[in-house]
Amino acid sequence: MAERNPSLMGQKKSMFCLFSITSIMLFVLSWLFVLRSTGHPYFIDHKLLPNHKLFASFDSNPSITSNPVILKEQVEEPQENNLVKCNRNNAILKVFMYDLPPEFHFELLDWKREGKGVWPDIRTKIPVYPGGLNLQHSIEYWLTLDLLLSEFNHPTRARSAIRVHNSSEADVIFVPFFSSLCYNRYSRLKPHQKRSINKLLQEKLVKFLTAQVEWKRSGGRDHIVLAHHPNSLLDARMKLWPATFILSDFGRYPPNIANVDKDVIAPYKHVIKSFVNDSSDFGSRPILLFFQGAIYRKDGGFVRQELFYLLKDEKDVHFSFGSVQRDGIHKATQGMHSSKFCLNIAGDTPSSNRLFDAIASHCVPVIISDEIELPFEDVLDYSQFCIFVRSSDAIKEKFLINLIRSIGREKWTQMWAKLKEVEHFFQFQYPSKEGDAVQMIWQAVARKVPAIRMKIHKSRRFSHYNVVEDRGPILVKLPNNFAE
Repeated sequence: MAERNPSLMGQKKSMFCLFSITSIMLFVLSWLFVLRSTGHPYFIDHKLLPNHKLFASFDSNPSITSNPVILKEQVEEPQENNLVKCNRNNAILKVFMYDLPPEFHFELLDWKREGKGVWPDIRTKIPVYPGGLNLQHSIEYWLTLDLLLSEFNHPTRARSAIRVHNSSEADVIFVPFFSSLCYNRYSRLKPHQKRSINKLLQEKLVKFLTAQVEWKRSGGRDHIVLAHHPNSLLDARMKLWPATFILSDFGRYPPNIANVDKDVIAPYKHVIKSFVNDSSDFGSRPILLFFQGAIYRKDGGFVRQELFYLLKDEKDVHFSFGSVQRDGIHKATQGMHSSKFCLNIAGDTPSSNRLFDAIASHCVPVIISDEIELPFEDVLDYSQFCIFVRSSDAIKEKFLINLIRSIGREKWTQMWAKLKEVEHFFQFQYPSKEGDAVQMIWQAVARKVPAIRMKIHKSRRFSHYNVVEDRGPILVKLPNNFAE
């Protein structure tokens, strides 16, 4: 028998040991990955929020990659005294905003321009937005102001988005049409008019956008169009469908025109007063369950009248008709601040500003709306501060009231505390501040950018030959309330 080579045997043993160690390490790492992936979800994915490095102690969902639009951290100090030009390289989202004529935006607020300028001088005076229920769909106003301010340094340092003047540098193209305000103020015909200003401006907008090189370059896919009021852009939406819409919900949209994958859901601006310095507790809020609003509604709103008859005789439940007239907002503020739970029931559309009024009141929302889509739900876990009830369950005898009564002091206090933590995510203000509703909307848009780019790139696959004219969206049956 041949004599064995000792050095060769030693090499084989070393290789075997190395292989064994490597196998053990891979086995341990694989189990760690499994344990990590099956852990409990975190309340909020902080890496997707502004200034995510401040939350470095929190883990992030491994299935969600960091935002590829972020460029670098801010390093410059703010200028306290005067507004000066800011450094564009510190922005997260680069936005090109069309210089649309004022008739599309601030002139709708009765602002009168001086000279040939398109925009108001925000260093001297800010045009005032009308109050009341008009405010709930005012996001177009706050986002436009934020872009205008982004060209200057400001002590708030809120820069989730910044305006650029070269569209080829931009991540998205912003269309500053105040469509909700236009619907609220100018959708009715005046005696001398054959067509409303609202319809005429929509026609002008479509004609303008589809003629722009930016629209032709992307097919409109990288455009941001605001239509927060459910009835805004009723005519233009069918022609601007490739764009990313910022909406309150999808209740009056065919699914191929607007959907959660393509578009952004933004919060309403709450109309009741925020509960500042809220030191209330479970025992100091005497009303168990609160609802004030229109009771008889169309479409999904039938649940409201069913619940009215089920709850109207329950003690410590306030369920009544209410509106903005006769001091309605003040009464709603008092009622929500005095209630443990606040009902948010679907009406003509799946959403309403009542949810955001409840959040501002630290009144735990009870959401009964099967088709609702919620703002920022990819980074916020609403189950931590809201109660969700299916409509079919809510209208069962005693189901809802028994559910609410079963929630004790400890659980309610946890949810109340979470409401106080998250309320600033739904706060609109000027100047905008880090982590408020304006910045959260920009962050939500930024998270859409990779998908937008993919669509644009895929659309260019066969652009060098055999160009086929775009036929538009496939026709589908429209919602029953589409034209209302």
